Amino acid sequence: MSTFVEAGWVSRDAQGAYRIRMSMFVVASAALAEGDLRSLARPELEALARRFGDTAFLMVPADAGAVVVDRVEGGRSLQVAGLGVGTVLPFHAAAGPVLMAAYDDALRARLLAGPADPFTASTLTDPAALAARLDAVRADGVSTSRGDYLDGVAAVAAPILGRSGELVATLSLGGPEADFTGDGAHGRLDAVREAAARLTEATALTA
Repeated sequence: MSTFVEAGWVSRDAQGAYRIRMSMFVVASAALAEGDLRSLARPELEALARRFGDTAFLMVPADAGAVVVDRVEGGRSLQVAGLGVGTVLPFHAAAGPVLMAAYDDALRARLLAGPADPFTASTLTDPAALAARLDAVRADGVSTSRGDYLDGVAAVAAPILGRSGELVATLSLGGPEADFTGDGAHGRLDAVREAAARLTEATALTA
């Protein structure tokens, strides 16, 4: 149950009772629907984690948020130990979820219309600031984050697109903020972008 609480599926009240926060079918459906993509993406995740020592993630969008459907830990995995397979992240924080909102007009509209909870001092919650960030991410075609979901953790993400250019998943790399500066940031971003482009091409060929 502690794992379910950490993943955001279950909450525990003051009396110690557990309650389901979201349907587990949402998570299961997202993971199963992307089964082929998970197989395609696994070598890319392993290569990124091995090269940089960070944790590589594959996420897909669902109504409840961005669902982690696969991850490969690098040598500094403790920094993002709380983000396991099945974790659901909000669309206004972390590199991968923000990328989804930037690429999906419906997600963007829903995000900007509703309240956004702060997770750290760096979390953007103001609608105007969020809109500007989404515009910049869409223009750049990649997303970066620094401590906006977990203190001390940075990430980079790139989109995996379908045949019609729609976003089907994100590929991201997360680790200590200190490693995501200067050349370290550029090297990671380029590697993630290239891996996501290969997966976009592979997805089109297998569709």
